[in-house]
Amino acid sequence: MSKHFEDARYYLGRAAEHAKAGVKEELEPVEARVKELVGAEEEEEPEPSRLDRIQADLKGLEERAEGEAREAVASARARVKEYRGHDAAEQ
Repeated sequence: MSKHFEDARYYLGRAAEHAKAGVKEELEPVEARVKELVGAEEEEEPEPSRLDRIQADLKGLEERAEGEAREAVASARARVKEYRGHDAAEQ
């Protein structure tokens, strides 16, 4: 493709982006007024889906298991250290 066409294509894309942003900006007050007249409420956050709840539960279980594993490793290390201390004292 000719460099001129590539440049024209680029600038047309930019012009379309700017036009879209301009239209959106101009229509925001109109949209707000229509929503006010119609009585449209603010969009509420949807309730979490079953999948979202399960994922949150799994995340909590994962964090709990990680904490318990860290405690078990720390306990085992302390016992090994204590055992090695007694073993060295007996010699």
